Amino acid sequence: MTRTTKAPAVDPGALTVRPLDAATWPAYAALMERHNGVFGGCWCTWFHTMAAEKTHDADSNRALKERLVRTGRAHAAVVLDGDEAVAWCQYGPPSELPNIYHRKEYEETGGREPDYRITCLFVDKRYRRSGVSAVAVQGVLDLVAAAGGGVVEAYPHANQGKKVSVLYSGTRALFERAGFTYDRPKGTRNCVMSRVVGPAR
Repeated sequence: MTRTTKAPAVDPGALTVRPLDAATWPAYAALMERHNGVFGGCWCTWFHTMAAEKTHDADSNRALKERLVRTGRAHAAVVLDGDEAVAWCQYGPPSELPNIYHRKEYEETGGREPDYRITCLFVDKRYRRSGVSAVAVQGVLDLVAAAGGGVVEAYPHANQGKKVSVLYSGTRALFERAGFTYDRPKGTRNCVMSRVVGPAR
């Protein structure tokens, strides 16, 4: 059943973050279904696949995403309000997420690949503008730390505070607040940012 009621006032500190895996798949899938598969039925598979592999079919994308999750080849920090997923932030090693926008420019201007890259971020429409994006990004950093740490790269929108209709990878300001450092531009409205994450103690 699709929920249409507005969420209560959000206390980010009351939210929990869990990794995307077989246990959290049902909650994650419910969030995706409430938003029609997100971004035209992508099901957050665009960065997993190269052009020749894309189906552009929501059902196929859903099946692909579930296979990747259940075999440990798709990672995300899933933000939960109780048992309900209200946001996620996708991350993983470049081998898991080989496809990024402006890839040719990125490869020509960059050096060594990061250990992890953050490729997209999504918040339930009822929970936006309440600090949930920051919870999701911090969730990724905590999961990376728990896995031993490493260099994490993100490719946010460099929108200088201007309103943008789709912010699939967050904003530069969001990642600056999370401790990321600006590296270089990528395309006309995105940039490359990075942060070194130490291992969890």
